[in-house]
Amino acid sequence: MKSLFACIALLLPQAVLAAQPIELSSQVFVERKVAKPDGKIAVILEAPKTVVPGDDLVFVLKYRNVGSAPANDISVTNPMPKAVIFNGTADGSEMVSVDGGRNWGALSTLKLPMKNGQYRPAEVADVTHVKWKLNQSLSVGSEGNLIFRGKVR
Repeated sequence: MKSLFACIALLLPQAVLAAQPIELSSQVFVERKVAKPDGKIAVILEAPKTVVPGDDLVFVLKYRNVGSAPANDISVTNPMPKAVIFNGTADGSEMVSVDGGRNWGALSTLKLPMKNGQYRPAEVADVTHVKWKLNQSLSVGSEGNLIFRGKVR
């Protein structure tokens, strides 16, 4: 599990289209369910100390325009750690790749070749990268978050 933690700790947004002055940072949290004294279950996010197969992870990518002019046509690409299964985004606005970033689309539209020459529908476990295209201009100093979820294999 140390290698998984190292992989998660090094996870950073990979690319921003054009030479825009966009600052990117990332955080990862483990989602835990904890019983409260009243018997209700609370969902908490905590820094990962130890992760085990089946743990739910929440990845938060923060972007901010640190330039002196609005930024346009922003695209952020993030690789999925091999030990993590993609489990969706906060708003469903992402595109995914199942072939290392060569092809992109909604997961439901992607297919993978099989050994017999046929194709099968891609599944969440096949996702290798997640990409967002911000469809609005980002004014100076503006910031936001992109969130995706995963499950430790």
